Amino acid sequence: MKLTKQSIIAITFCSLLAATPLAFAEGGHGHDESAKHDNHNSGTSGMFLKKKEVDGYTVSFHVMKAKPGKEMGGTHDFMIKVEKDGKALKDVVMNTKVKHPDGNAESKKTMKMGDWLMAGYDLGHTGKHQLMILFKTADGKKHKGGIYYP
Repeated sequence: MKLTKQSIIAITFCSLLAATPLAFAEGGHGHDESAKHDNHNSGTSGMFLKKKEVDGYTVSFHVMKAKPGKEMGGTHDFMIKVEKDGKALKDVVMNTKVKHPDGNAESKKTMKMGDWLMAGYDLGHTGKHQLMILFKTADGKKHKGGIYYP
């Protein structure tokens, strides 16, 4: 069977959409929108939140230690929210990548958690991790950005 590039993209996109509803039964990750986080960065033991502009979108990068017994793929939850004009985008498809201090890298798809997208990674070891995202908006455009943790 011959697959065109568009067919492969469509299949990948549908697969991502089908996988995102998994693991939503426990939504309590402490993301009270009324709380003031404003770029709080307390390192590996506390909460980490940075906002960055990416192609006109406001992207919030949030890392927190996973609750014992609630780990979803790692010791830490890497959470991302994409906003335009103060409103969270609901139709974003995103992949994440982490480059660890030892040079090893891994990529994961995100799961939707309310207004946030999440992937679990092991980020407890010493050193700076490069956290990267690649997301596609409803207009079909791709956007990429990243930060360092902690």
